[in-house]
Amino acid sequence: MAEKDHGRQLADTVLDNLKYQHDWTELEILTHSPTDSEPFIRPLISGLPPRRLYVHPDDQIAMVKSSAIPDGKILDTPEVELVLPTHITEKWTLRKFAAVFDSLPAQPSTQPGRPKRIVLATIHGDSTIVYYLLHDGLVKPRQN
Repeated sequence: MAEKDHGRQLADTVLDNLKYQHDWTELEILTHSPTDSEPFIRPLISGLPPRRLYVHPDDQIAMVKSSAIPDGKILDTPEVELVLPTHITEKWTLRKFAAVFDSLPAQPSTQPGRPKRIVLATIHGDSTIVYYLLHDGLVKPRQN
């Protein structure tokens, strides 16, 4: 199977899982950056989860300092996430992950620059899909 077909097949599988098992909406498979004609290394999935997946520790601190947390709860407004479909048998390197981040388009004006994280979807041989947050660079650990 060609790499292009393999990547598309993985993306289709993950998209179905996100839609039917995890209630994501606004799902689409992206093969090229909207601002560039260069194709992505691997098709990516763009979608909106039912609730926010992650709040960066710096953002949490800023919310606490500005009293922007109603009732002491972190805001749960979902934001569009990018998902990288992979298979457990593939060999990924830091260089390859960096190339994925380098190919990502800039975010809307609310989040300048390219995304700081993506969701890594790893499909196992038994069709189980495991999701991980993959950050671009180092991230400070959350303060308890």
